Amino acid sequence: MLQLNYIREKKDEAIARLAIKNFDARPVLEQVLELDNDRRKTQNELDAILNEANTLAKQVGELYKSGKKAEGDELKNKSASLKENSKKLEEKLAVIEEQQHKLLVTVPNTPNMQVPKGKTPEENENVYQEGEIPKLYDGAKPHWELASQYDLIDFELGVKLTGAGFPVYKGKMARLQRALINYFLDKATAAGYLEIQPPIMVNEASGYATGQLPDKEGQMYHSTIDNLYLIPTAEVPITNIYRDVIVKADQLPIKNCGYTPCFRREAGSYGAHVRGLNRLHQFDKVEIVQIAHPDKSYEALEEMRNYVAGLLRELELPFRILKLCGGDMSFASALTYDFETYSAAQQKWLEVSSVSNFETFQSNRLKLRFKGADGKAVLAHTLNGSALALPRIVATMLENNQTAEGIRVPKVLVPYCGLEIIN
Repeated sequence: MLQLNYIREKKDEAIARLAIKNFDARPVLEQVLELDNDRRKTQNELDAILNEANTLAKQVGELYKSGKKAEGDELKNKSASLKENSKKLEEKLAVIEEQQHKLLVTVPNTPNMQVPKGKTPEENENVYQEGEIPKLYDGAKPHWELASQYDLIDFELGVKLTGAGFPVYKGKMARLQRALINYFLDKATAAGYLEIQPPIMVNEASGYATGQLPDKEGQMYHSTIDNLYLIPTAEVPITNIYRDVIVKADQLPIKNCGYTPCFRREAGSYGAHVRGLNRLHQFDKVEIVQIAHPDKSYEALEEMRNYVAGLLRELELPFRILKLCGGDMSFASALTYDFETYSAAQQKWLEVSSVSNFETFQSNRLKLRFKGADGKAVLAHTLNGSALALPRIVATMLENNQTAEGIRVPKVLVPYCGLEIIN
């Protein structure tokens, strides 16, 4: 959530930067400022009445002590009237603050000045590419056919048990899934991330704090009876560990990682581009999260970017890194790098990770702060990244490593799954 003082002091800058995300911020920010003027005026009136009521209360006590009951009663009645007025002002203030909050949570984060302008994914900036595009043998197949041929993934059984987008992993593929998760967690802990095993359902406050609500309300699975949400990513519960917390400056950066299943409704996703593992409603992912000092958060972002690149390099997958344009960025992000691997059988790039800096957008909602050098509480910066999400990693691994004899397992995974080839 944008900070009020930023909107007050730099409204035109906020409008210009949000235009890069193709968001017309002027009407809502002007409403926010109008409400803010009302709020401050009401707060000043309330403070004045409360001060006067406190002064009268002292005078009433002194008058009663000195035997001046009639004068004391008169001031007491006046004090009661002031209290009634203060109650009305408190109620008015609460309404204004609620209206202001409802507006603020609909405003996206302002993009960093590095973010390229653009409206579609085609306008993202390719900042890095590595690895050779595999040349497959004649008769090579897409991963959903390989999954059937080697009895690895049963998509139809998933439909029977739950519905489309909930595959069943079997035998060697179940083993490979587990191997990938353990490999990703081991790499993260070796890089200094503390492993967390969080709940996979969160309350409404957690959803609002990291920006999933109200922005992605329709994309989250919601248990209405308990008002709990199935998490779309481990970012949500892990980052919310620090909600309403003042951390110590010398603790920064705080680095956490966690494996969870993730759930996304992906409403409206149809067609060949979502076939097989390309887009699921439930999938496994290891997430990395950092809480960083504002002066060092972009160093942390580059560190996380290099870390994810290292994972893809070890998995022997060709990949590229895109700096997302304003129109393709998430609601909460200030700057995002997407990682894509090349699917040789499908002959297209598949997104496998996003690494983002949210600056103070999440921490303002979270009230996540640290004590600055002057002793004042300062908002920290939050960052996270997929390291990695499994489905499209598995898709490209199966497709790119297929041979006439079977599917080769990347060397780095062999100690984790005990398989060199799937046949």
